[in-house]
Amino acid sequence: MPSPSENVHPRLLPCPPPLPPLLTGEIGQIALVVRSLPRSIAFYRDSLGLPLLFEAPPKLAFFRCNSVRLMLSEGEKQSSNSPSTTVIYFKAAPLQKIHSELLQRGATFEEPPHLVAQMPDHELWMAFFRDPDGHPFGLMEEVRP
Repeated sequence: MPSPSENVHPRLLPCPPPLPPLLTGEIGQIALVVRSLPRSIAFYRDSLGLPLLFEAPPKLAFFRCNSVRLMLSEGEKQSSNSPSTTVIYFKAAPLQKIHSELLQRGATFEEPPHLVAQMPDHELWMAFFRDPDGHPFGLMEEVRP
């Protein structure tokens, strides 16, 4: 029969309270690298029936997938051991505040939030970071006047 000390379970240390969430988890955009933009536009528009929102330089096309945008960019095929070039963009408003808080929580950003496009009805601001495995993520905010 085990002694009383052998029946003692290791004491669990209390976990710190979780940090308040900064992101709602709502995905705003997913980016895919494709080998041929014209061929991919035809496939996503004509075969899948996704509405083409617009094309933009250099070699970008944007489709509407309900509340999520799909961005296709033409580029070279990735090697099997390199990090993914698929990018998930989280909606993050207010971007500057969320960026600052994520920096304090240990996220490393490639550059500060910046304007990426001036649209007819809003400015599109983004900031990019990577997870511990090197997967890229974007934060995006559509700022309306």
